[in-house]
Amino acid sequence: MPSLLNPLPQPASPSSSPLPSPAPRLWMPEQVLFTPAALDEPWGQQILQRVQALNLPIEELPRNRLTGLRGDTERETYDIAKRTLAVVTAPASQLKLSPIPPSADWQFHLAEGCPAHCQYCYLAGSLSGPPVIRAYANLPQILENLAQYEQPGRPTSFEVSCYTDPLGIEHLTGSLAECIRYFGTRPQAALRWVSKFDAVESLLDLPHQGRSRCRVSVNAAPVSQRLEGGTAPVAARLQGLRRLAQAGYPVGLVIAPIMPIEDWQMQYVLLFEQIESALDFDCDLSVELISHRFTPGSKQVLQSWYPQSKLEMDEQNRVIKRNKFGGIKYVYDRDTMQRLKQFFEREIGRRFPQAQILYWT
Repeated sequence: MPSLLNPLPQPASPSSSPLPSPAPRLWMPEQVLFTPAALDEPWGQQILQRVQALNLPIEELPRNRLTGLRGDTERETYDIAKRTLAVVTAPASQLKLSPIPPSADWQFHLAEGCPAHCQYCYLAGSLSGPPVIRAYANLPQILENLAQYEQPGRPTSFEVSCYTDPLGIEHLTGSLAECIRYFGTRPQAALRWVSKFDAVESLLDLPHQGRSRCRVSVNAAPVSQRLEGGTAPVAARLQGLRRLAQAGYPVGLVIAPIMPIEDWQMQYVLLFEQIESALDFDCDLSVELISHRFTPGSKQVLQSWYPQSKLEMDEQNRVIKRNKFGGIKYVYDRDTMQRLKQFFEREIGRRFPQAQILYWT
């Protein structure tokens, strides 16, 4: 797999300089665990060097298993896991990719688990075991495996944010930058990633060749401030997106999870005004719109993680949506969904006529 160690800078947009912003918020785990298999990987050694440079507590495990991460309650288990970075190797099953419509053609993973504390977390109930953040040490193997999934005739898109926030752990792993370098060498492939963090400095001068779409997840202030613990403020995320756009990346907004909160139209108008201020120049912009939903399993897990949460998850206020496998999720009723959808499409069309709305769900 090519690894470009001396990247060439990309031409910047002629737009004005970004506004000054505070230092990025970086997650620092309280313990970093390495399995023997991870330490046998050159990329695992690279992660080890990064962690050592940050003077974080490191433990080399005797076996390729994670143990001792459970507390007496689910909340205690959550607290222990969310303070832990485990560097492991991705199992062979992860080399068999799954489609991920409507976001991308395929999904692959450089890690599992997220350092943020979002009270609506979509990973709740999706991953087994404690929600420890697992970074994969066999990243070169993972990337080399992608070529067989490329489709002739058009760029094949690959989503890398399904099970983690890749920018939230980038200072510890360097794995997102390596993905961007790799996709810069693949004319028939496109990378997609999304984040609620803002530490983009290490990505600005990479040879991305326009093949990595960088997106930030944003929401109205009552949602982001009350329900998205441990993340960068929305204003900081947008300034990070601005810098990426000025570095020539295609960029995107993931507005999620959209909720009909009190005064929701006014609150989302204020969000759009923030976005307009940050992206006040022409750029390649996409928008993804995702309404809030939950499953019986995710509700149970989230209530064990965040027992004091004010997140609305009343089945009486929702309708059931079934997938092709018989699973159910609770979504807003048709009239509510239609009002939300029309509002967002109207505001985006008016404020960002050059932007492409990829989907509403």
